[in-house]
Amino acid sequence: MNKLAFALMLGCFTHNTIAEDSHRLIETHCTACHGLSNIQRSSGYTEEDWGKLIDRMVLLPESVRNPIVAQLASHHAPNTFRAPILSEPNRHIDVEIFLTPSLGQRARDPVEGLNGEVWWVGQTGNQLGLLDSRSGEMTEYPLPSGTYPHSVTIDENGVPWFLGNRNGTIGYLDRETDQFRVYELPREHARDPHTGEFAADGRFWFTLQQSNLVSVFDPFTELFRFVELPIPSSRPYGLKIHPNGTVYVACNGSACLYEISPNDLSVNVITIPDGPMTVRRLDIDGNGDIWFVNSGQGLLGRYVPETGNITQWPTPSGADSHPYAITVYEDGIWFNESSRRPETLVRFDPKSETFESWILESASVQSGLIRHMRATQSAIWAHQTSTGALLKIQLTEANND
Repeated sequence: MNKLAFALMLGCFTHNTIAEDSHRLIETHCTACHGLSNIQRSSGYTEEDWGKLIDRMVLLPESVRNPIVAQLASHHAPNTFRAPILSEPNRHIDVEIFLTPSLGQRARDPVEGLNGEVWWVGQTGNQLGLLDSRSGEMTEYPLPSGTYPHSVTIDENGVPWFLGNRNGTIGYLDRETDQFRVYELPREHARDPHTGEFAADGRFWFTLQQSNLVSVFDPFTELFRFVELPIPSSRPYGLKIHPNGTVYVACNGSACLYEISPNDLSVNVITIPDGPMTVRRLDIDGNGDIWFVNSGQGLLGRYVPETGNITQWPTPSGADSHPYAITVYEDGIWFNESSRRPETLVRFDPKSETFESWILESASVQSGLIRHMRATQSAIWAHQTSTGALLKIQLTEANND
C-alpha cells in the first residue's frame, strides 16, 4: 500500500472512530433524561446554540460536552420541517425569563401565590421551587425520595400543594417549619396524581391520569373520595372548577370532557364530535364557558354549559400543531402549539374569532416545551421544561409598526 492510500485510509478510520465515539456519548448522556427522538424532532441548532441548550440541561466535562455538541451540530443543523405558521400579532408581548438553579430538573407548572411568590416543581429534579418574582431570588426544597412531582397549586392561604406523580402522594410545604406534610393515596391502584385545583370550600380536586380517576381531598378531615370515570382509559388530565362549583376535566385518552357534581360526585360525559382525539387541558372564561385544546386534531374548542353547544376552530399551524396548555387572560384565550419548532404562543379573540401568535425563546434558544399555563390578572406564568425556564408573559401595547 502506498503512503497516500494509507493516509486516506487512516483519515477515514479516524473520522469514523471519532463519529462513533461521539454517537456513543450522545446515547449515554442524552438518553439518561430523554429519548433520542427529542433530538431527531428538534428544529436543529448551530454548534453554539446546541452548547447553550445542553448547558441548561446538564453539566458535562469539556471532553464529553464538546464532541457531543459538534456531532449534534453536524447531524442536526437548523431546519424548518416543524416550523410554525404564524398569525400576524396586533400587539406586543413582554416575556421575562427566570432560569431555575438546578440543571435538568424539568421545571414545570409555575403558579403565582401571595405577595409575588411563584411556585414551581422540578419533576425529574424531585423538588419544589419558590421564586420571589420581585427580587428574582429562588429557593429549592428537596421533596421526599421518589415523589417526582407533576404539578403544584396554591390554597387560599398561599400554601403550595404538590402532586407526587411517581409515588402516589399529595402534600404541602409547611412554611413555618419548611417541612413537608405528605398524604398517601389510600386506594389500591390509585396512581399518577396529575393536575389539581382548590375549590371555594377548601377541598382539593385532582386527576389521576393512569388510574382513570378523579379524587377530592378534604384538608380538614384528611379524607379522600374517588370518582370512577365511565369511559375506560379516558386518561383524565387537566382540571378546572367552575364558579358554580362544578368540576370540569379534560380527557387525554378520549373525545370527551367530564362534568362532575361537587355534591354527589355524579359524572356527566360531554362528547366532543368528530373524534378520535385527545384533550390535554381546559380553562373557564368570565362567562362560564369552557375552553379546551383538542390536541389530537389541532383545534381550539369551546363548550357552553348553558346550551351544550360545542364549537371548534383550527389553530394557525394546523392539524398537527398539538396545542397543549391553555389559559384565559386579558379577554383572550391563550395556548401553545407544542409540536412546532420553534414553539409558538397563540392568542384567540372570542369576539372577532381571530388568532395572533408569537415565537417563544427560552434561555437564548428556541426550544420547548410548555405543558401548563396559568394566568393572574397581570400576567401568564408558563414554563419550558427543556431549559428549566419560568416565563412571565404580559400583553403590552398594540403593534403599530
